[in-house]
Amino acid sequence: MSKTKALSKTKEPLKVAQEKLPGSRVGLTIEISPEQSREAYEQTVTQFMRSAQIPGFRRGKVPRQVVMQQLGTLQIKAKTLEDLVESTFRDALVQEKIDALGNFQLVSDFEELLTQFEPGASITYVASIEVPPEATLKRYTDFKLKAEEVKYDPTQVDRVIDEQRSTRSTLVPVEGRAAEAGDVVQIDFSGQYFLSDDKTELTEIPGGSATDFQVELSEGQFIPGFIDGIVGMSPDESKEVELEFPDDYSQEDLAGKSAVFSITLKDIKTKELPEVNDEFVQEISEFKTVAELREFLEERYQKEAQDKTDFNVQAALLDALVEEIEVELPEVMVTNEVSFLINQMAQRLQSQGIDVNKLFNRDSIAGLKDRYRDEAVVRVRRTLALATVAQLESLELQSEEVEARFQELMGQFKNDRDIDRDRLREVIEEELLQQKVITWLKEHSEITLVEKLDPPEETTTPATAATVDVAATTVAAEETSADNPDAEQATETIAAEKKPRRSRTTKPKADSDSKKEKLNLTPMLICLFLWEHPVGTEAD
Repeated sequence: MSKTKALSKTKEPLKVAQEKLPGSRVGLTIEISPEQSREAYEQTVTQFMRSAQIPGFRRGKVPRQVVMQQLGTLQIKAKTLEDLVESTFRDALVQEKIDALGNFQLVSDFEELLTQFEPGASITYVASIEVPPEATLKRYTDFKLKAEEVKYDPTQVDRVIDEQRSTRSTLVPVEGRAAEAGDVVQIDFSGQYFLSDDKTELTEIPGGSATDFQVELSEGQFIPGFIDGIVGMSPDESKEVELEFPDDYSQEDLAGKSAVFSITLKDIKTKELPEVNDEFVQEISEFKTVAELREFLEERYQKEAQDKTDFNVQAALLDALVEEIEVELPEVMVTNEVSFLINQMAQRLQSQGIDVNKLFNRDSIAGLKDRYRDEAVVRVRRTLALATVAQLESLELQSEEVEARFQELMGQFKNDRDIDRDRLREVIEEELLQQKVITWLKEHSEITLVEKLDPPEETTTPATAATVDVAATTVAAEETSADNPDAEQATETIAAEKKPRRSRTTKPKADSDSKKEKLNLTPMLICLFLWEHPVGTEAD
């Protein structure tokens, strides 16, 4: 830093000519004055005299003539010119009040400049740098849009409670009837699949057999047809069930293939569910009565539905807004956003216990950069569009609301010593300003809520949506065939690759503050911590 400041101490203004270039770049033609070149050359020589380690001389006491002989004039000139270009370009940015992005690029050929360079003589070079783009919106008001309305489903509460009852059920032996849906049965089975469509030759399914295998007869557990084939069977009965593996089955050699499973039913049990009363509620949660639990679940699911609806409205507005922006994106903004998305993914994997340092290499990082580029472009365009609306409509934040949000977040951290407070405030400002712009857009647009969009549009659940998480149930652990290694492998073989997934939740008891509204970090705020605690990758 001291070197740069020393090179920049000459107060005379630089002679700078600007040129607007494609790709949101600015070209600068900068003339280095004779005085600047002479002064910089002398400083470089002095620096070498102080730092050179030459036998026979103490450090810092090497004579000028010896330094010149040992290093040569060309090397000293090259170092001088390199420092001059860097320092004068930075000075030019300040002088011309240019808000630059990334690093500058020297347009002039350095070797040619070096040939021309003489201390005490002027020299001119050309360099360019990316700058924030000039974005324009063809339209940003009076949108007439449709958004999908997500309605609260009261049956969600009953399903959650029923799942908890199932989790704490007792298995009771059944006699005198055939297997029914919902029963838990013990079976032996073995599977074969047809090698060709003419069904003339069968071969064993790897891992497709097990003995004393316990399974609940419920939909979505396994590949289509397997459970249905067991329903109606009686103890000691054997039968063959023909079915097909899904086309998108994970094992490619089985995907879409017809198969035959030989099944022997050995035992039937049914679930005896606990009664839903206050005692049951106290066992599964921190609530004291059934009414309190139902009220809590109803409020959370109603809020979840409203959050998803709000998200759909916001997505519709942002999609429409992005379509109206005209902007030439600087490449540095796109590449930074790509790196950000990759870092997000790495953090998610790491939170699942995956060693991302082993998973990521130069080839995989390159592939991820290609994969995320389109998404990054959309995100950057969206950010610029929102910023443009804020500027056009003079939407500003009050310091009080930023401070309130800052204190709210800081109160959530158990250890705030490692938190970059300035960065946190910066992200909070971006978040609050985005919310303010979205609110303005809603007020100046016409949004029609519909039951279903046609054609349906894929949307993701907003990160701010509050969800009640009650774990999906399975047969009680003491009743499972966990000690049967064949059963574990067989489960992987016959389990449906893309069976319908239940919403995963944490029962109210899992969080001591479950009765309170949890902090809803927006994606932007979550991303802050990914930046502050980056995952090491070979991204470069």
